[in-house]
Amino acid sequence: MKLDALRIPAPLRGFAAGDAQVFDVTLDGDKVAAIVPSASQTQARGTLLSALVEAHAHIDKNYTVQDVGAAQGNLFAAIERMEKHRAGWTGETLRLRMERALHDAWQSGTRALRTHIDWVQPEAPAALAVFEGLREEWRGRIELQFVSLTPLDVFADLVAGERIASEVKRAGGVLGAFVYRNEGIVRKLGRVFDLAQQHGLGLDFHVDEGLDADATGLRSIAQLVRARDFKQGVVCGHCCSLSVQDDAVANETLALCAGAGIHIVALPTTNLYLQGAWDRTPVPRGITRIHEAAARGLRASLATDNVQDAFYPYGSYDLVETFGLGVQMAHLAPAGDWLDAITVSPAKALGLAWDGCIAPGCPADLVVLAATDEHELVGPRGRERTVIRAGRILEKTT
Repeated sequence: MKLDALRIPAPLRGFAAGDAQVFDVTLDGDKVAAIVPSASQTQARGTLLSALVEAHAHIDKNYTVQDVGAAQGNLFAAIERMEKHRAGWTGETLRLRMERALHDAWQSGTRALRTHIDWVQPEAPAALAVFEGLREEWRGRIELQFVSLTPLDVFADLVAGERIASEVKRAGGVLGAFVYRNEGIVRKLGRVFDLAQQHGLGLDFHVDEGLDADATGLRSIAQLVRARDFKQGVVCGHCCSLSVQDDAVANETLALCAGAGIHIVALPTTNLYLQGAWDRTPVPRGITRIHEAAARGLRASLATDNVQDAFYPYGSYDLVETFGLGVQMAHLAPAGDWLDAITVSPAKALGLAWDGCIAPGCPADLVVLAATDEHELVGPRGRERTVIRAGRILEKTT
């Protein structure tokens, strides 16, 4: 297959491009065989991306807003509503919602997805068994990972923490926690790190998901990574409080994160919806400091987070749509220079075998957007795409 006259964004190029901006790409079976500059460098037919990578989702909670209602900016009200709804979850209802999410992501061009699974008791939740079944069924289409989403305070119970970590290890997952202004936060985080080191687990935190300047969980995590010489990989999602802290404080925290090799994931939809007052026009945007992180070598990922639940009552698993909101919300310009946020950066955060850089020999798992330049990435032509998996065009199905 030949793909002619496509722009390949600079952050996704794994080859020497020189001054060329438009390329002809030849596929041979399930691999990219060759990439050469197009004869015309002024007329592009679209934009070529590697298949998309979803770094932070909640496929156990999605599509429940009709039952629970929208929390309209109240994070803890959303948590309470979902907790009540979770009591009625069954394997059958979970599977229906989780499969729907995977089909949506697949048709949008996603090749890998990490979901957080609510895990509020020492016992494994019903969603884990459903996830394990789906992980096998979807093998070869979407690479699935899971994170145990547990309130940090649960880890104060040593027995509970051990049971959770042991089951996460058995199921091949990542250990996680919800961290927000907890009493004794360093001690409790230290317990999570203990468990991760004992069981050889990576870590993925919901951290500082609010606009309180005194929420400094991210700083504590970075300090612990460095103090422990932790090597299993750490991902931190949200990190919203950085946006309201003094520049000096926020920049010092980001410097610690850079030294610790922490991956930051920004969640534009949910954070824009939840942060700020609802009785007036909100001024804070609720997104973390993406530009400042990049200046320190931390290329943040953009991810979907919640879809049609109490936390965010809208949305889908189209990462290009999420990217478009992130571009506007965080002033990511030129937009093309940030497309690694839904490809290369999350691939590295999830430890995928392919980092998402496009080069001869890489997998022919690609997405061709109709957008011919960076100004069309946000809009109808940015949403129009052709998904290619293993060198074949994916036909859209109902």
